[in-house]
Amino acid sequence: MASQLSFTGFAWKNLWRRRLRTLLTLVGITMGIGAFVALVGFSRAFEHEWMRMYTSSGIDIAVVQSNLLSSSIDESLATKISAVPDVAQVAPMIFNLMDLTPEVNALVYGWRANSYELDSLTLLSGHRFHDGTQEILLGDLLASNLGKKVGDMLSIQGTNFTVAGVFHGGSALEAGSVIMPLDQMQIVAGMEGKVTAFHVKLRAAPAGESYDDYVKQASAAIEAVLPGTRAFPAAERAANNQIVALAHSVAWGTSAIALLIGILGIANTMAMSVFERTREIGILRALGWKGRHVILLILAEAAALGFVGGLVGVGVGWGTLRLLSTLPQTASVVSASVSPSYLLESLLIAIAAGLLAGAYPAWRGARLSPMEALRYE
Repeated sequence: MASQLSFTGFAWKNLWRRRLRTLLTLVGITMGIGAFVALVGFSRAFEHEWMRMYTSSGIDIAVVQSNLLSSSIDESLATKISAVPDVAQVAPMIFNLMDLTPEVNALVYGWRANSYELDSLTLLSGHRFHDGTQEILLGDLLASNLGKKVGDMLSIQGTNFTVAGVFHGGSALEAGSVIMPLDQMQIVAGMEGKVTAFHVKLRAAPAGESYDDYVKQASAAIEAVLPGTRAFPAAERAANNQIVALAHSVAWGTSAIALLIGILGIANTMAMSVFERTREIGILRALGWKGRHVILLILAEAAALGFVGGLVGVGVGWGTLRLLSTLPQTASVVSASVSPSYLLESLLIAIAAGLLAGAYPAWRGARLSPMEALRYE
């Protein structure tokens, strides 16, 4: 009967004596896990920052058109929402991702000058804009990246705007954004009389009623007076708006391809290992190793490749996130902060990928007949 030490010794011996193949396999799984950590971490950080923006602004509900990919609602419908008993304030708004320079793009918001969302911002310099004027507010992170200060001009979609103020927001999305008067944003975006969404702030929930139930009740009341719209609680909207959904889709799709390449690399390595060690496996079987021992040996090697490649991949992915958080193009939408649970999840995925890749080669190795394997040249 083979001991655990025997498994470890055989596994290490095989991986070490084929160092180049082992290294190339590790590179493959490292790239896969690195892509997973960086891309999925990017999309999760983006969603988290979006939620922080809603929370810091006091938004309870976002009202959008049922078709999220092309939400466009008449601005005049704000009066109907205001008439709902539970609604305290309504802020019509537009947002879009725009190129400000060839190197820098940012989220641009259109708000009314009296929007309650402006109250959550800390004005560092300058003053608020006024409706009907070509003035903008810049988040402090974006102002630093652009080298702009109060009084400077910034061209957006061919229109020159004066920087009226620089502010600090409650989230990285706001810190890296532009805010302009809603009427000016409607002109820039070609949405005169239309808005992307209404951000609704509710009155205090009645005593004894949970916040979640209160928000659901208010959402249903808003949808009842505005057929063809959806009223999302802030947390749900943060996870389901079109930009976040697109970021998630791209991240998971790209990561899945990279992980598949890594899995195929491990599978090829283990398959070649079984083929080259046919006689060795035959000797082990003749010495009393059972099929399950061969399976455990090969799976141990595959899991080791997954673990080491995953460990390095986690480091590569985390380093990539740190780099993205410093670049002007992405600093406003990504954070270098990654939860330990997410890193552990990534490492477990790497080990699971190794075990999956080694499953078939292990099965083949276990099915080798000792006599046939010993005759193999």
